[in-house]
Amino acid sequence: MPHVRAANVGHPWLPKLHHFFLTFLVRQCIVFPMPRLSLFAICLFFSSAFVLAQTTPQNPLAPYISISAPVIALTHVQVIDGTGTAPISDQTLVLDHGKIASIAPSADAQIPSGAKVLDLSGHTVIPGLVGMHEHLFYTEPGSPALHAFSAGELTETGPRLYLAAGITTARTTGSIEPYTDLSMKHAIDSGAMPGPDLDITGPYLEGPGAFSVQMHLLSGAVDATNLVNYWAGEGVTSFKAYMDITPEELQASIDAAHAHGLKLTGHLCSVGFTEAANMGIDNLEHGLLVDTEFYSGKKSDVCPAGRQPESEMADKLDIAGPQVQAMIHDLVAHRVAVTSTLAIFESFAPNLPPMAFLQREQAPMFPEAWSGVLQTRAQIAEHADKSFWPVALKKEMQFEREFVAAGGLLMAGCDPTGYGAILPGFGDQRNLELLVEAGFTPVQAIQIATLNGAKYLGRDKQIGSIAAGKQADLVVLKADPSKDIHNIESVETVFKKGVGYDSQKLIDSTRGMVGIR
Repeated sequence: MPHVRAANVGHPWLPKLHHFFLTFLVRQCIVFPMPRLSLFAICLFFSSAFVLAQTTPQNPLAPYISISAPVIALTHVQVIDGTGTAPISDQTLVLDHGKIASIAPSADAQIPSGAKVLDLSGHTVIPGLVGMHEHLFYTEPGSPALHAFSAGELTETGPRLYLAAGITTARTTGSIEPYTDLSMKHAIDSGAMPGPDLDITGPYLEGPGAFSVQMHLLSGAVDATNLVNYWAGEGVTSFKAYMDITPEELQASIDAAHAHGLKLTGHLCSVGFTEAANMGIDNLEHGLLVDTEFYSGKKSDVCPAGRQPESEMADKLDIAGPQVQAMIHDLVAHRVAVTSTLAIFESFAPNLPPMAFLQREQAPMFPEAWSGVLQTRAQIAEHADKSFWPVALKKEMQFEREFVAAGGLLMAGCDPTGYGAILPGFGDQRNLELLVEAGFTPVQAIQIATLNGAKYLGRDKQIGSIAAGKQADLVVLKADPSKDIHNIESVETVFKKGVGYDSQKLIDSTRGMVGIR
């Protein structure tokens, strides 16, 4: 298991100062004619004080906390509660020991005596985002000689960027280093490092043909069952099937996960969405663009190579046609949720995402990682006339609208993979913007990214919306996202369990490090 750095204990100059002061006092015992016992007592007192100062641990979260008090009143703020209802202006929220104690019009609000009062006129509060397709790793750059996919863990920068963007709960939808992820969760839960509440997914459940040597290749249904049982025992709380899993392995994985009371999602390819829904899968990642069941060249139980399925889908598939509509209604009937990851798909389209978005990511990135993103973006732009991605992205957006219209549960996450253009947190905000571009209203997009994920996790009584009695997971925005969804980027403070974190300080602490730690 990886080493988690302990909290800073004191300062390096304290032992030297302690030694100097103790030596000074001992010498005074010899020089001055006061009673030796009194001087010894003074010496002992100051020596103990220095030892206490040296060994008392400092709060490692303190550099990032901007607001901390038992009771806090957020006054004169607009509230978007996460349920999809219209914003409510000039409200006062009282936070009491990590919970939302009350919400009321500011003119009628009763603020407890001694509460820390913040005037948030001109600000908007939304629920903490519930990211449902997140990772704690980063795609490492390749080279002509070393082109195999490899991922490195974002042991410190990933959690900070998620929290800075307003993600207070995150599901790691697939793990490269599950023990590392579990250790990071423990460090966050114990207050040793900042980050969101994590729902840790086990290692990828993948069959023969995986594109990464960092993945275990299942040898059959028994292996799948054993893997799920083992990692459930180690503490992971969800599972993810991957592209080359066989139908037998997928069914065994679903059954094993359900036996532990856990859920299983899938980024599927060898198995189609309809077949997976009939097996009892709980969630499907990415949406229509990874469903190969409509591809004319699909062979049973085999994931097609290359990008031909997406290309054919962009060219020929009718989202409003009977085939896709039947699949959508089958998913809804089986209560299979879908996770929107529009931001990662957009990054494959020419000249997208906008440079204004990418430039927000530059400061946290390791310079070589930033250069790699720009080089890949330029290479994609060179072949813009041949790219199917703009049309494919529009069809994915249409699918997600149709799925919700049919009664499906749509959630959101950023999937920070690809060639590195989508970073934790930043990508989640971009996904909200793309949901609005897809046709959802801003308040609907916020509901998709908050309450819907909480419902899937079975935690909607605690998180996901703003209501009295719920956990005080909140995002304070400097501007109104209901008028312009791009204001979702204007995060000022993120409250997690009633403690307010400074978004910019969290981002600044990652400067130049994303891509290497």
